[in-house]
Amino acid sequence: MFEILSQGGPLLYVIALCGIIAILVFLERALHLHRARIRSEDFLNGIFNNIRRGNIDEALTLCSETAGPVASLMKTAILHRHDAATNLRSALDDIGRAELMRMERRLVVITAIAQITPLLGLLGTVAAMIRALLIMNLQAPLVPMGDLSHWLMQALVTTAAGLSVAIPSYAAFHFLANRVERIVIDMERASTEIMGFVTGTDAANASPATTETQHETNVSNT
Repeated sequence: MFEILSQGGPLLYVIALCGIIAILVFLERALHLHRARIRSEDFLNGIFNNIRRGNIDEALTLCSETAGPVASLMKTAILHRHDAATNLRSALDDIGRAELMRMERRLVVITAIAQITPLLGLLGTVAAMIRALLIMNLQAPLVPMGDLSHWLMQALVTTAAGLSVAIPSYAAFHFLANRVERIVIDMERASTEIMGFVTGTDAANASPATTETQHETNVSNT
């Protein structure tokens, strides 16, 4: 296998570097999103109980010590609990957008690698085929097969390498995007519960139209 890869030419090293970067970014993002997702219902119930008892400082401490966007939303709501409902909603929307940007950070790197590496493989293939054709023109009609096979092998290796990096990168991006989407859904539910608790309204008793409007507002703002 190493002997085959060694015939890939200089572009193979560029493709390999892209693959290493994609792996590192994927591992970092996967770990970050794993930490960001918590049991939001249990967490919110614990915070709500502390607030009902008047333990505001303890509630803030729990929010600060808990990772994830839901904890950030809860902390923001506590700090703005005396504000008007519109101001509280605006504060939650702002922190929600900030948390979404934080979760999506560096995902564009994986997308770029998934798009670039097949093109790098194609470039290596075209360059190798050009060299093979030049050899055929210069040494025709008797062309040594060894010279041609070297460049043909390089063409195939670079194409295979580009696809070998691009396909897992696409899969990794969609995996991470799905994790982000699940966390966003948790954020939307938590935001509705937090608004209902802080403003003194019960989201569960809200009319279906109101609940649907709140969900659409959260999706568009997030």
